[in-house]
Amino acid sequence: MDEEDFSASSSKQYYPYYPHPQSHPSATGTTTTTPTSIHHAFETSEFSTFSPARDLTFDFSGKWATDILLETATAIADRNSGRFQQLMWMLNELSSPYGDTDQKLGSYFLQALFNRMTDSGERCYRTLASVSEKTCSFETTRKMVLKFQEVSPWTTFGHVACNGAIMEAFEGESKLHIIDISSTYCTQWPTLLESLATRTDETPHLKLTTIVATKNGGVPGSSTSGTAAGSLASVQDIMKEIGNRMEKFARLMGVPFKFNVIHHGGDLCELDLSKLDIKEDEALAINCVGTLHSIRAVDNRRDMMISNFKKLQPRIITVVEEEADLDVGVDGMEFVKGFQECLRWFRVYFEALDESFARTSNERLMLERAAGRAI
Repeated sequence: MDEEDFSASSSKQYYPYYPHPQSHPSATGTTTTTPTSIHHAFETSEFSTFSPARDLTFDFSGKWATDILLETATAIADRNSGRFQQLMWMLNELSSPYGDTDQKLGSYFLQALFNRMTDSGERCYRTLASVSEKTCSFETTRKMVLKFQEVSPWTTFGHVACNGAIMEAFEGESKLHIIDISSTYCTQWPTLLESLATRTDETPHLKLTTIVATKNGGVPGSSTSGTAAGSLASVQDIMKEIGNRMEKFARLMGVPFKFNVIHHGGDLCELDLSKLDIKEDEALAINCVGTLHSIRAVDNRRDMMISNFKKLQPRIITVVEEEADLDVGVDGMEFVKGFQECLRWFRVYFEALDESFARTSNERLMLERAAGRAI
């Protein structure tokens, strides 16, 4: 276990909730000040009165975090500040990032709700990503991704299905180009290289262009099962090492191979297609794994990205997505509905980790923290 694993023993230290602006310990161990700006749903003065003495009745024998968190989201939608503070106080007492599934869900969603109410989400996200960078390296990331794929079909099934479809689309072609937009660090491609090496006809040339999308000042965007990386510099180092290993493996398989990485800042629908270096004599495939959910579902931006890719006239576009839309509404019942979907989805994910990993597994802790940042 690394030093960061036990830097906090409860949600009160690691994910503090304070109804009043004041100084408190941050996730990095330094002292920060809670921002005084409050989300538009509540006025600052509404936080001046708080008493946990009101009657609260929840069944704690089952999935109590879901009940309390949904009640909290409803209080936000109803702009019921007293009820909201009461429920946040209860969550703070019950939750812990090192407890069972319900305690962890309570802890991560408590932090997310507090960030929402204080308009501090992006700043908190950057802070958490900076903390994760302390333990971010190629080796730790490789172990995390491979261990996750070993114990869970979460990404492996999608990889197998995509590779089969791509191989069929590339049948008989001698020059291949794959545009890869995913968050699984090229773990999809060794099996495809093996398949190309064993083709009955002449072994084709393969060019793989991996697009790494970044946001929030260089912090990589990720799916719940994706990256635990920190800054852009860390991701660049990791991708460089991945490229070296991919090229070495391709040589071993006897497949002529070229590896390119494009780091794209901002929304993927704004990607400059001219950077992809596509040649007329190449058979093109576009592979999107965990990509669409990272694009906000507004102004048809997801459709726009797919339309842009179609203009390149690829032989095939493969899409693997988590079966959930985690785009939370802005206010009212839209917010409650989106919040409920997020909560349902992340419960499934945390329960899968609980079934698949030992409680003290470093890989599990990295995956949980990545999910916490996504929340």
